[in-house]
This record gives sequence, C-alpha cells and structure tokens, in this order.
Amino acid sequence: MEGAGLIAIHIVALLFALSFHEAAHAWSADRLGDPTARLLGRVTMNPIAHIDPVMTILFPAMMYFAGLPLFGAAKPVPVNTANLARPKRDHAWIAAAGPLSNVLLAAICVVLIRLMLANEEVLVGVVSASVFLPVLDLLAASLLINLLLAAFNMMPIPPLDGSWILSATLSGPVAQFYRSIQPYGFFILIALIWLGAFRVLVLPVIRLGQVLAGLG
Repeated sequence: MEGAGLIAIHIVALLFALSFHEAAHAWSADRLGDPTARLLGRVTMNPIAHIDPVMTILFPAMMYFAGLPLFGAAKPVPVNTANLARPKRDHAWIAAAGPLSNVLLAAICVVLIRLMLANEEVLVGVVSASVFLPVLDLLAASLLINLLLAAFNMMPIPPLDGSWILSATLSGPVAQFYRSIQPYGFFILIALIWLGAFRVLVLPVIRLGQVLAGLG
C-alpha cells in the first residue's frame, strides 16, 4: 500500500500505540496508589485523552516531511508521588509500564505477522489480497512504531521514561547532578536526534523486530 492509505495506517498505529502506552502509565500509577491520572480520565484507549498538540500532531508531521518514520509522543501522565508507598521505586515502575506496554504490543505484532505470512495462501483465498495486505501493513506499521516508542522512551534523558528508571538507581552527588540536567533534557534530546544518535540507538532494535517477524 502506498500514499494516503499508508499514511492513514501509520497514523492509526501511532495513536493506538501512544494511547496504550499512556494508559499503561495511568493504570500502573493507580494500582500503586496514585489515582491522579485515573481521575483525569487517562486510563483509556481513547486517543483524545492523550493527545498533545505539539508532540502528537506537529512533531509527527515534521518527522513525515523530513522523510523519517512517523513518530511522536503523547501528553505526559501526571504522577503524584506523595500517594505512592515507595515513591522512588514505584515511580520507576510506573515509568517502565509505558515502554513495556509497547514491547508487549510489538511481540503480539510479531506473532500475528508470522502467522499471516505462514498462512498467506489460505488467508488470501478466504479474505482476498485487498484485505490481507492492508492488515499486514497495519501490523508491520504497529511493530515499527511500538519498537520506536519502547526504544526511544527507554533513553535515560529527562523527561523520558528511562530517566525516571535511572533516577531510582542513583543517590548522593550523582543523583543531584542528574536532577540538575533535567531542565535541559529536551535540548539534549533534540541534539542527539540531530546528531544521528537516535538512529544508532533505535534502528538496531527495529531491525531485530523485523527479522523476528520475518519481514527482514
């Protein structure tokens, strides 16, 4: 599939992956004692609850016109650590829930793609190629986007999820220094993307996923 159809498929896959990611954060926070996100309606797969005008709409558009994979982010899930029994540890688990949810979706995509490719002739005979190919494209796009989200968010740069996980392991002067760079995290992230570090870190993960799915 090409053109507008393929763009639409990637947009659907991106919105689903982002919604699942943020809902996982909100759900895990609620389970660990902080109902803030749940009370704000963030434990939902409705993308409207998670859309950020810049990161969910403008940023993916910029990525597309720059010839890069369609990629973006959603509105951060608020966490009130005062409600958590063990704030440092629990916040790390809440942060990890997002990338882990994308890994889960990617694994499901790998299994479904493998099953479809192994039974292509039978499936095409039952539903026709006009149905088979768009579904395969959607799963391939979902695999790509979920791996992107998981790998990107695990980078230990504020305010990404990986930074909260790393923070839970730090103490003393090192933790203090790490907190001091948090206001500059966004600029560090943009610099790394511009310098190509993003591709170096993320593309091997995507390549591995595609090989596992039989697409590479």
